Amino acid sequence: MSYYVYMLKSISRKPATYVGYTKNLTNRIKLHNTGKGAKFTRGRQWRLIYKEKLTTKNQAISREYYIKNNRKLRNLIKANNK
Repeated sequence: MSYYVYMLKSISRKPATYVGYTKNLTNRIKLHNTGKGAKFTRGRQWRLIYKEKLTTKNQAISREYYIKNNRKLRNLIKANNK
């Protein structure tokens, strides 16, 4: 089974980013955009700017944690996806 770590960027005047992991990337993005995703993502529209496929849940959780806590990497991903 595959897992995805992903980064979303809000489509608004004051952009925000969100990092998460999931088994079904397409469905998860739909949930975020319909207000049924994570509490932080409610009330905004999102677009996918980064995804990474991993083989285990533990790898996905670990990678998500790394990306969330590495501001330099998050800014690099944002800069490459304007």
